[in-house]
Amino acid sequence: QVQLVESGGGLVQAGGSLRLSCAASGFTFDDWNMRWFRQAPGKEREFVASITWSGRSTQYADSVKGRFTISRDNVKKTVYLQMNSLKSEDTAVYYCNVRLRGVDYWGQGTQVTVSS
Repeated sequence: QVQLVESGGGLVQAGGSLRLSCAASGFTFDDWNMRWFRQAPGKEREFVASITWSGRSTQYADSVKGRFTISRDNVKKTVYLQMNSLKSEDTAVYYCNVRLRGVDYWGQGTQVTVSS
């Protein structure tokens, strides 16, 4: 079965950094693009970043461009989100996502709280 497990969230001061990890299993990891989403209280879930199956191409939401970096390790079957220069508006639950044949799979989420 498909499983995505996020880790690395926590409490950080504005301007600080965190690195999130998402460990994947249950599918051929290096065949599929991976994505990060986030959801803040009272808001819709929003796209954050994506990376192609090979790691050769990435995309970012305008709100995080230049501050966040998505990467992947196809040997470890893990996707990462390096978050720098964090702002209070980055506070959210962050979710790892893969769309397999039109079906979205999600991790349990990891909480990121940025204090100011």
